[in-house]
Amino acid sequence: MTQKSIAKLFDLTGKTAIVTGGAMGIGYGIARRLAEAGANVVIADLAEAEGQAKAKALGDKALFVRCDVSSEADIKKLVEAAVNKFGGLDIMVNNAGIYPQKLVMDMDVAYWDKIQAVNMRGVFIGCREAARAMMKRAGGIIVNIASIDSLHPSMVGLAAYDASKHGVWGFTKNFALEMARKGIRVNAIAPGGVTTEGVKQSMGSAAQTAAVIKAFEAKIPLGRMGEPDDIATVALFLASDASAYMTGEIVVVDGGVLLS
Repeated sequence: MTQKSIAKLFDLTGKTAIVTGGAMGIGYGIARRLAEAGANVVIADLAEAEGQAKAKALGDKALFVRCDVSSEADIKKLVEAAVNKFGGLDIMVNNAGIYPQKLVMDMDVAYWDKIQAVNMRGVFIGCREAARAMMKRAGGIIVNIASIDSLHPSMVGLAAYDASKHGVWGFTKNFALEMARKGIRVNAIAPGGVTTEGVKQSMGSAAQTAAVIKAFEAKIPLGRMGEPDDIATVALFLASDASAYMTGEIVVVDGGVLLS
């Protein structure tokens, strides 16, 4: 088997990628790296103004599509838009997710269902619709953004979130088995604490945010919070030929938190 150069391994020229939740944070970090590697990138998000601006920043090879990942109709339209614009779909990054905090004893069913609809059902539909498009091209790559909470709970109040992310990891493994003979690789990334716009907004004031981040950083062996690009570079690896012999795997990117 002829070995490819490093440049060729990471060259995504001519490939088309969708990144859900791609208007900011980890999602935009991934979209930017995939575009840098040469891919056409479709940013999918509910944040329309932000998404349009980010797509424009990436240039002519980027497209924004408004999408609610809990909606089957929206995801079907998203994949259709990517195929119509760029001729096919090669890479799907299911990144969109929500992470509100509430104790189980304070939860109602509507709260539970909303988190599962976005975090779990959205991944299922995204994977299924992407795979349908990829099978027409005899192959593709799917990257699901899970969490370290897929493997170990990080704090009280995230039970619904943890259930959804355990589900993402379990689904990823089984779907990888189903798709392997179709030429479609399916892997997951488990980020730890990453500083994003959404995380900052969920913490309240600037002082509260600084205090929470400082406390969390004290638990991280590498001594810092992650940045979106820490996850984006791993997503690029999984979306490239550099990971050609990987499927059904989860890559933990947490600064060593799960070691402690």
